[in-house]
Amino acid sequence: MKKENKKKMLITIGILICVIGALMIFFNINYSKTRTEFNAKVSELISQADHQKDLFQKEDISALPIPVQRYFKYCGYLGTPKMSYGKIYYQNVDFCFGKDKPTIKIDYTQYNFINGSNRIAYIDSSMYGIPFEGLDTFMDGAGSMRGVLAKLFTLFDQKGNVMDESSLVTFLSEILLFPNAAVQNYIKWETIDNLHAKATITCYGMSVSGVYTFDESGKMLSFETDDRSVVSTNGSSEKIKWSVVFNEYKEVNGIKKPTSFKAIWHYNDGDLVYFDGNGTITDYN
Repeated sequence: MKKENKKKMLITIGILICVIGALMIFFNINYSKTRTEFNAKVSELISQADHQKDLFQKEDISALPIPVQRYFKYCGYLGTPKMSYGKIYYQNVDFCFGKDKPTIKIDYTQYNFINGSNRIAYIDSSMYGIPFEGLDTFMDGAGSMRGVLAKLFTLFDQKGNVMDESSLVTFLSEILLFPNAAVQNYIKWETIDNLHAKATITCYGMSVSGVYTFDESGKMLSFETDDRSVVSTNGSSEKIKWSVVFNEYKEVNGIKKPTSFKAIWHYNDGDLVYFDGNGTITDYN
């Protein structure tokens, strides 16, 4: 009887070792359904992009609020080609899932497209050694955020009107990173004072706004809005003041760009910096 129990135990251990080995091999295979979907959507959007040949001229920004004009001049966009889309790559970002939730390190790759105000991003990370991926999209007016564990299991898939509006706010917060978006008809600018300007984006039956803050030289310092909702992984949502802080400008190919970004939820009991990225790379088509 003891020999049979020992044999069963050895068989069980052997099966567990095989299962663990198979999982480790699977986790380390380069293929990912989520990443493949991301790449396919990016390729589709690039093929549909209206490739620009024009350069930014003074006439393009003459009707913009003075602090926004200073931003274009400070960064060096005048006389450079207008972009039809752009890419930002964040590496080793501190990302928190929410209040009292864990913080993990992520790589975050995003594309913003001027036509259609489309935005798509891929999150690559791991949780306790298990691959974690995310797909953050705003396409044709529909926003969504999906989290996938172990390349197979969907942890959350947030969609609906709240995600649509919140995703549009995110696009609005980034229009000056891809400044051809800032001069499109779907953006309305209002002057607040010498250092602040309000931007409103209207498309797909939605309209959201936020305030940009600049310094006297023209650096964009922050974006703040009350129109974005924090959506938890269980699908519940709440409108909270939200801001993005831009910092550490560096000149790349003659254009100054911020390389440090912090996304912050301003709760009544304190701020939560849930996205903290440094040394980011921004490229245009």
